[in-house]
Amino acid sequence: MVIRLRAGKERDSSALARERWIVRIDKMPAADHFKPDFQLLFMRILIQRSRQASVTIDQEIVGAIDHGLVVLVGIEHADTEEDADWLASKMVAMRIFSDHEGKMNWSVRETAGSILVVSQFTLHASTKKGNRPGFTAAARPDLAIPLYEHFLKVTERELGHPPARGRFGADMQVALINDGPVTIWMDSRARE
Repeated sequence: MVIRLRAGKERDSSALARERWIVRIDKMPAADHFKPDFQLLFMRILIQRSRQASVTIDQEIVGAIDHGLVVLVGIEHADTEEDADWLASKMVAMRIFSDHEGKMNWSVRETAGSILVVSQFTLHASTKKGNRPGFTAAARPDLAIPLYEHFLKVTERELGHPPARGRFGADMQVALINDGPVTIWMDSRARE
């Protein structure tokens, strides 16, 4: 398959995948038969509005919040600090808390809420083949840990206080009371 890039250059899609180019399908001409043979790349977060949440490691609670957000963060090979900046800023400003009239008009910052951030490589699971998910799209720790830490710093800056957190790579038990429920999926390439 040949992909036309913005500058009009043509590249073989397998070469794009090897070089980790990011190709936006929504910018390509529509075709019912179009099925890419390359993997799209992006940082993912899953946001859950919560009344109470905690993360436990080895029977010790290492992070806990009352009212706020539980955020699962999945980092991919091609992710950058720009992806983390955009997602953290958007998440903190997202108006998903009810105002006095019951409408979703307030952000976690406006409600003086807290955020619990947990690393979650399984957000990049591939279920394409067989019954065992593959996780090859998830970034290795040497890339993922610095980006996870950067995401936490940006969240702290935007929120005004440090988020509670899990421990990267640990076997964690996450408990929460999902409020609503409100659960929102975001990725850094679909900037809506």
